[in-house]
Amino acid sequence: MGAGPRYGDADEEAAALLRARLRLADEQIETPAGLWARVREQPGAGRSTAGVWARRRPLAVALAVAAAVAAVALGVWWLVRPGPVDIRPAGPPGTMPVTVYNSEEACRTGRTLECALRLAKDPHTAYAARGNLAGRVWHGEVLWARCVASDGQLLRDEEGVTSTRWYRVTGVGGVSGWLPGVRTRNTREVPECPAGER
Repeated sequence: MGAGPRYGDADEEAAALLRARLRLADEQIETPAGLWARVREQPGAGRSTAGVWARRRPLAVALAVAAAVAAVALGVWWLVRPGPVDIRPAGPPGTMPVTVYNSEEACRTGRTLECALRLAKDPHTAYAARGNLAGRVWHGEVLWARCVASDGQLLRDEEGVTSTRWYRVTGVGGVSGWLPGVRTRNTREVPECPAGER
């Protein structure tokens, strides 16, 4: 009948002997003098809280000063923060970006010879003249305008927009020439070209 292991008489005698010795040892232990008085006293009882604050005060002052400095620095930055930044592609110094505009919708996506726009060698000579080709550009290209001549040949685009303004531009790969004002929709102020450069 499996009721667990059974201990023999020797095991029971050993357990009874061990219990008797533990009882005897417990009775022989004496309480040290004044132990109960010390236990009843709470640590820190009778001490003032001023001592605790005196130790914590330097830390609190340091944190308050750091917070004040941070608030002042943030306020100064807020007052003198930089305005919006005009991000533009890098170009030669003293130039403004202008984007080529082709008024023919069919030519706004292709880079074919039929859709190329001319850069002229001279803004005062007829745009389509045989020797007045300095290079070719296409819709959407960004060129760098150094200056503008406002007294060039009058030119009309396919939409009927006219202009005598011609931009002195440099493009990708170093192509350089004059872009008619009707071939861009520039919104930036470009300085007038000196008389010797027109």
